[in-house]
Amino acid sequence: MNINLHIERLVLDGLELGPGQGAKVQAAVEAELSRLLQEGGIAPGIQNGGELPSIRTKPLQVSSSTSPNTLGVQIAQSVYGGIGT
Repeated sequence: MNINLHIERLVLDGLELGPGQGAKVQAAVEAELSRLLQEGGIAPGIQNGGELPSIRTKPLQVSSSTSPNTLGVQIAQSVYGGIGT
């Protein structure tokens, strides 16, 4: 299965990120979510496409010392929990 994932816009309300950190978070989300989808697949109900207006996810534990990469990985894992197998 080939997966090409691109996130056009990622909104992180309430998080203060430094210059360039938003792009790092976005890249980490794309990389981790792509990896999870390739390894684990996608839920049967959305395998043939479709639109999900929202996804229930688990809360993230974020602190001022959380790196952009770690934040991106946590976001991707949380999203995958709502769409993965």
